[in-house]
Amino acid sequence: MSQADWNVRYGRQTTREGCRMDLRFEGLERTTTPEGVYRALRAAILGGTVPPGGQLRERDIATDLGVSRSPLREALTRLEEEGLSVKIPFRGAFVVEVSAQEVAEIASVRLLVEPYARELALKALRGPERPRLAQTIEDFHRAAGKNDLPATIDAHLQFHRHFYDLSGHGVLRGLWNGWETKLRLYLSVDHRSYSDLHDVADEHERLAAVALDGDTEAFRRELAQHFQSALRAGAEDLGNAPARHT
Repeated sequence: MSQADWNVRYGRQTTREGCRMDLRFEGLERTTTPEGVYRALRAAILGGTVPPGGQLRERDIATDLGVSRSPLREALTRLEEEGLSVKIPFRGAFVVEVSAQEVAEIASVRLLVEPYARELALKALRGPERPRLAQTIEDFHRAAGKNDLPATIDAHLQFHRHFYDLSGHGVLRGLWNGWETKLRLYLSVDHRSYSDLHDVADEHERLAAVALDGDTEAFRRELAQHFQSALRAGAEDLGNAPARHT
């Protein structure tokens, strides 16, 4: 998938002059609490209603949601802390963008380090933390059954975070923390490509079985399959880039 295709899948809309069209928020659930506004905007971002690069205009959101500026600003601050939005001086708040190449680069590094994280975490995963891993799969299927896209993304990330958190390795945990927001935005696109979100949950159920089996190479092969679309997207994007002369 080229960067142009990536933009189409993200649902970015531009005018002929290249400026982003104004976004409207009428379709979001009307709410007045900071928590409610945060959840509504987060769901809109992860569900693709508000695309990466889209501007979060306070005036429009306040009008369309029927909310005052105070809880809205609190919600926008939470989105910024989570890494889903960024404030640009004199311009406003925008949904963070992530490129196909960035996601592919993260996937290529994960392919090297995640098997090691799983290896370090294996004792805990087979022991006291096994119910937690199983619960994540259950949460994944429950969210898929409700077609709750943000909740499936949360479960997807939590599943992989287990390996890093339980590894006892500070550098590995730091790597995951640095990737998580970009992965969250990528998954907001990837999960929408599935006609049935149970398929994504099933993929992780298989991955969990391989992880617990203890064969590192088998786990690496399963991960390579799991990351296939992300790796291919980056390769296609790089192939379409203009040649550099050095």
